[in-house]
Amino acid sequence: MVPSAKGTVPFGPYRTWYRVTGDLNGDRPPVVVVHGGPGSTHDYLLPLTRLVDDGWPVVHYDQLGNGGSTHLRDRGADFWTSELFLDELENLLGALGIADRNVLFGQSWGGVLVAEWAARRPKGLQGLVIANAPASYPLWIEELVELRKTLPPVVNERLLRHEAAGTTDSAEYRSASEVFYRRHVCRVQPVPAELEASLLEISADPTVYGTMNGPNEFHITGTLKDHSVIPLLPNITAPTLVLRGEHDEITEAATAPFHELIPGAHYEVVPDSSHLPHAENPEHFHRVLLEFLKGL
Repeated sequence: MVPSAKGTVPFGPYRTWYRVTGDLNGDRPPVVVVHGGPGSTHDYLLPLTRLVDDGWPVVHYDQLGNGGSTHLRDRGADFWTSELFLDELENLLGALGIADRNVLFGQSWGGVLVAEWAARRPKGLQGLVIANAPASYPLWIEELVELRKTLPPVVNERLLRHEAAGTTDSAEYRSASEVFYRRHVCRVQPVPAELEASLLEISADPTVYGTMNGPNEFHITGTLKDHSVIPLLPNITAPTLVLRGEHDEITEAATAPFHELIPGAHYEVVPDSSHLPHAENPEHFHRVLLEFLKGL
């Protein structure tokens, strides 16, 4: 869908790239889409622009370090923190004039980030969607160990061997990784063009992803490996929808604290999908999301 506006806003000495679809001054609050990674881009979540047809304007943006925003390849782990990205989100909402009325949609790492933001009880937050996100990285890492055991033994053996040797950049390791990705990240083959665009962006500048997450989606070795938002969840007061895919890499146990600890949270599992239900089962996903938005 053609954007209504796009550009960058200053964020300290840096710039954050954004894209608006629809009218920010309309009757309904804009849905601000917070992408995953950390270190991915907005591209793979562009299908959410269909919400404009139902009356909700949509804002996408690239978090600092990737896509159209300022790249900082020389910054170390102490720079890339959740607090940095929370400050960036706050800055963006203010710069676009929507701090007083918005709905946040956070996917994967973006879901962790919006949960932290919502726990601050910002006055303008009218609704919260946490999609395909782990409430605790240590808990999720435990779950990933079990999930990997369901892979063909030869595949997991190759993964473990290369991880132990530190050769996760080898062709054999990448090939074995694809088995996990096709089961638990995106079950649509070939992968949608929007997802391919985000994957290419990560490959072009893996600074943030490699620092905070690790080499891939299931071997979490970065600075987030000890991160958890569980203690913050009871502080969230905004109406909340929690989503995951039936075959998601984010397991039921890794998701559960969100809908168990956020007061009044509604929980939905999207069938026939994994980590990207908006691309794998778009009609079911859109129906659930739209029902939530209409109920705000």
